[in-house]
Amino acid sequence: MKKVLVGVCVLLAIFIFVFFIYLPSSLDNKWNSGYAHPPYKASPEAQALHKTLFIADMHNDSLMWNRDLLKKNERGYIDIPRMREGNIALQNFTTVTKAPRGMNIDSNDGSTDNITILAVAELWPPATWFSLKNRALYQARKLHDFAARSEGKLVVIRSADDLAKFQERRLKEPGITAGLLGMEGTQVLEGDPGNILVMYDAGFRMVGLTHFFDNEMAGSMHGVKKEGLTEKGKEMLRLAEQRKMIIDIAHSSAKTIDDVLTLGTRPPMVSHTGVKGTLNNNRNLSDDLLRRIAAKGGLIGIGFWEEAIGPITDLKATVRAIRYAVKVAGIDHVGLGSDSDGSVPMPMDASGMVLLTDALLKDGFTGDEVRKIMGGNLAAFYAKWLP
Repeated sequence: MKKVLVGVCVLLAIFIFVFFIYLPSSLDNKWNSGYAHPPYKASPEAQALHKTLFIADMHNDSLMWNRDLLKKNERGYIDIPRMREGNIALQNFTTVTKAPRGMNIDSNDGSTDNITILAVAELWPPATWFSLKNRALYQARKLHDFAARSEGKLVVIRSADDLAKFQERRLKEPGITAGLLGMEGTQVLEGDPGNILVMYDAGFRMVGLTHFFDNEMAGSMHGVKKEGLTEKGKEMLRLAEQRKMIIDIAHSSAKTIDDVLTLGTRPPMVSHTGVKGTLNNNRNLSDDLLRRIAAKGGLIGIGFWEEAIGPITDLKATVRAIRYAVKVAGIDHVGLGSDSDGSVPMPMDASGMVLLTDALLKDGFTGDEVRKIMGGNLAAFYAKWLP
């Protein structure tokens, strides 16, 4: 009996180690990797320009992983030390709350979920295990906690005034960084449009309407029905715009995008995408949508990952997609939407952002154009449209 009890205890210990320690870090290592590793080398011209840029990225999923972003990590794409090394001033941190098994860019019914397993394995609070709203709020608290413990090195942006003060302070303290909270999919509202006000009070300023499946508010380009805004979605849009929240139409179906462009009173953002002009798949935006988003005053974030831009063994595919988006939408409507730490490989980690500055210059973009693409456009957008 004693031997049996010892065996059970050993098996239990092995299970605890594998499920709660090995599994989360193993998944993080497997899915959030890059092709190029430091040290990163760039031309003297690019290095000089890079130091003067306000670099801002529209999409990142680090908050779902069990990492202290105040410390330099050996896995994943980003943390505050590597943001500082890469001169990244502002990062949109989005909250992933549900991801279907077998996730693909064409059709997902949303009946399964991988994030539940991750939430349990990473020891998220039990309230998050069965509530998508609580998962988003938990990740929001993580960002606020990082900021509180950062000794001023990380600031959470909630308003245009916050941004202006941060930019002014950064002129004297170039190493400080900022984050803005966004949700990836309004499934976090759990069917109640009024919950958008709960998200606003928690610090969310960017509303990603959908992720990889249709939800109660809107249709996804990767969903089954791919319909537009529901009646609840239209009410949610109205409430969000009253609070001057930014509407993110990444992952949204063509009908949802059309509804937002028609019914919305403010310009939308596409936080992370590719363009059909360089890679024609269901994930990417057509020329017509690029023009319509730009005509509304919107902003388009070009991603760094393969399904958006093609093979990423170097930055040529990223630059090619940026060049195409600029040609169609205009230089003032294009920025960066990496999708870093979103379970997709990256061409480099955050500390290597100078490589993109170098690649843009080598492709013939001027210094002023690089300044806009690398973050100037996003800063101007937020200055005008945040509360």
